[in-house]
Amino acid sequence: MLRRCLSLLASAGALTATGAAGAPSTAVSHAPAILMTKEATGWTSGNWSGYAGSTGSAGSATSVEGYWEVPSVSATSKNTYSSTWVGIDGFGNSDLIQTGVEQAWVGGAAQYTAWWEILPASQTNIPTLAVHPGNVMFAYIAKLSGSTWEIELEDTTTGKSFSTDQTYTGVADTVEWIVEAPTVGGSVSTLADYSTMYFDKDAFNGFYAAFTSANRGVMIQGGKHVSTPSKPDSDKDGFAVAHGAKTPPPPAS
Repeated sequence: MLRRCLSLLASAGALTATGAAGAPSTAVSHAPAILMTKEATGWTSGNWSGYAGSTGSAGSATSVEGYWEVPSVSATSKNTYSSTWVGIDGFGNSDLIQTGVEQAWVGGAAQYTAWWEILPASQTNIPTLAVHPGNVMFAYIAKLSGSTWEIELEDTTTGKSFSTDQTYTGVADTVEWIVEAPTVGGSVSTLADYSTMYFDKDAFNGFYAAFTSANRGVMIQGGKHVSTPSKPDSDKDGFAVAHGAKTPPPPAS
């Protein structure tokens, strides 16, 4: 059983500044956070929003997990993209192992695609998981032994799941629960207009997260806040994320 962690961050200064999925025919990938600011009150990025933090030192992140509700996307005049995912690394380094769901508006229609990815390779779609808005997903990434890691993604609404063991040699010192504007054709995409969504039961290294304001990140594109997370819920292991600049209320625990 998971135990509560006293804090997500090893110390108040643990965050380090640095600085994917569409239709199969589109060159879509994911990228480390393009961090713009990092303060005790949170961080901002050009491609990420959500919660993230350092586990303390290289190799100290050995697992990450979380649940979220797949948001819907609204029609837009051009192709727009968003991805929700759980991962290790990419927040303060150039490595990344992750799995999640893309929500995009492409060619006049909404698309929802499950995927996993290890940089620098492109994402791998998971066709056996036909996800839909409102479905509740569970993601789990864990080190098994040596450089072998397990990636698991389950659609708890349908009961279908996917698991794969892969080689990963990243630094393994940060953990993330993210809504991303993925990279399309080599450039950060315009973020899709997604409905408010919720992460919950977020955990790492066998402990529930205990989020603080320093872990909270807002996405900024074109000088505007385009994706904004709530404050943590009452037990500090979940949050909401909304499209736009307005901060949503935290979900009920």
